[in-house]
Amino acid sequence: MVKAPLKTKAAVKQTAKAAIKKVAASLPAKAPRKLSIIASKGSLDMAYPPLILANAARMSGIETHVFFTFWGLDMINKKKMNKLNVSVVGNPSMHPWFHIPTLLGAIPGMSAAATWMMRREIAKLDFPPVGEFIELLLDAGAHLYGCKMSMDMMKLTTADLVDGAEVLGAMEFMDLSEGGQIIFV
Repeated sequence: MVKAPLKTKAAVKQTAKAAIKKVAASLPAKAPRKLSIIASKGSLDMAYPPLILANAARMSGIETHVFFTFWGLDMINKKKMNKLNVSVVGNPSMHPWFHIPTLLGAIPGMSAAATWMMRREIAKLDFPPVGEFIELLLDAGAHLYGCKMSMDMMKLTTADLVDGAEVLGAMEFMDLSEGGQIIFV
């Protein structure tokens, strides 16, 4: 009986790598990932979720499109983007450290106080202000769109939007989003 010579660890690894490459080559090519986010809210507390998701997607190399509609347009409106506020009336999701009962939210100045507190907490986490965050997304290659119908309704023009944002209709956005993940915020 003749024994086959033992393979070295390097030879085993090389054989395994060749087998993996052969299997990988036989698989269909993986399509690039795409994420489309619909940002519909314009308050400070609702601005950060779509911006953080878009940033995470771009950092992961994912093609990213953000469609700003209705009050979400405030996030890319040059005059409003750095003046977003927190609404305390009717906001049941206020965090316990920040909890303001709805009745107290009606007192003048409560929204300003909540906005000041939230801006301070965001700064502690080293997140940029909304306007700077939008610039970072554009620089990272994210595509930002203002909803044509919402802009018409609010009498906004392309000149009102941050440089780099485009205007797009809802149907065009649907076509653009085909085959990707869609998140509505």
